[in-house]
Amino acid sequence: MTADPHASLRRAVYERVLLGEGEADPDLRQAAAAGTGVPPDLQPLIDKIHRHAYKVTDEDIARVQAKYGDDKMFEIVVSAALGAARKRLALGLDALDNA
Repeated sequence: MTADPHASLRRAVYERVLLGEGEADPDLRQAAAAGTGVPPDLQPLIDKIHRHAYKVTDEDIARVQAKYGDDKMFEIVVSAALGAARKRLALGLDALDNA
């Protein structure tokens, strides 16, 4: 297994973002990071963040922002992006291990 000198720092970030105090419920932040289990109105945005984050538009955010507000939306989007990045990192590290 490839040694990861930053694993403990990343773990601290994940815990703070996904479990720490915030406006959005930690269960919602964890679901956004996982990409599943969010309310149906959020699922299209979360899917887009996980699959094609560069395609997220202002309109995508505006569709749900009125319901969730600025602070919750920020936390939800950051959680989804963090979860997507975590998955990609794990795939990259696995690829290095199998190279």
